[in-house]
Amino acid sequence: MERFLALDIGGTKIAVGRFTKDGVLEEEISFPTIPERGYKEIMKEIIEKLASIKTEDTIALGVGCAGPLDRVEGVIFSPPNLPGWDKAPIKVDLQKDLNIPVFIDNDANAACLGEYYFGAGKGCRDMVYITVSTGIGGGIMVDGKILHGRRDSAGEVGHQTILPDGPLCNCGNRGCLEAISSGTALAKRAKEVILSGEETILRDMSEEEEISAKLVREAMLKGDRSAKRIWDEAMEYLGIGVGNIITILSPERVIIGGSIGLSGKDVIEKIKEVVAKRVFLVPVDMIEIIPAKLGDKVGLYGAFSVALHERDL
Repeated sequence: MERFLALDIGGTKIAVGRFTKDGVLEEEISFPTIPERGYKEIMKEIIEKLASIKTEDTIALGVGCAGPLDRVEGVIFSPPNLPGWDKAPIKVDLQKDLNIPVFIDNDANAACLGEYYFGAGKGCRDMVYITVSTGIGGGIMVDGKILHGRRDSAGEVGHQTILPDGPLCNCGNRGCLEAISSGTALAKRAKEVILSGEETILRDMSEEEEISAKLVREAMLKGDRSAKRIWDEAMEYLGIGVGNIITILSPERVIIGGSIGLSGKDVIEKIKEVVAKRVFLVPVDMIEIIPAKLGDKVGLYGAFSVALHERDL
């Protein structure tokens, strides 16, 4: 039976796994990234872990990693969460030591492929995957293929402008969806409310725990008006962003993932409400907006699916 290795590289955690071709995860190992170790030390541990689970019938390795990157050459260009990975030749290094073909894509595209093959995207040829978490990213599939665009830069759904004069985004633009509706944006807005002197239980909660999107949601569910305003505004703008994507692409399905996207049924319902209110030239009633299914395994399944997809092309 053919088997595949998978490598999911994150700034906090790295996971490796071995899959059968039909998607059974046979073995999994995860370990902390510790970015300050640098590229060479991290790669040494990655290769050791992959080699320990590689079998004779392993035919390929799939890799998902934050961009920017060149998926054909297999080079990673200084992702924000991996300092020092400047023109890191990850594909060459992995192929040299493991002696199997290596296929690489950015983590959002990988997650999109994972949901396409094994999650909420099964049976769907045209879909968009959106992850709403610390940041907002996405992957776009058209006729069963990932849309990569020039220099593999397509799918940056979190960096569409929603508010032209809105908050500054890490990308350098103002008013990006990510700067308004991500977990980072929710936490930043909560801190601003606390500093303003506004009456809110967020102030007391922040003495026990660091301000985060999770804390904002907890306060909102407890009935705090400030937290509810912060949350509702972010979800309204998220719905506008999804509506923009639907208007442009008219996909069969939009899949919402990430810690915020999957934090409650109300998130999907709010997105649907805003889309129905704002999208008129696309048959919204024919487009599904549904939650992702792979949960915290999406990174590994995504990495595996990168290799599976490339071999299927």
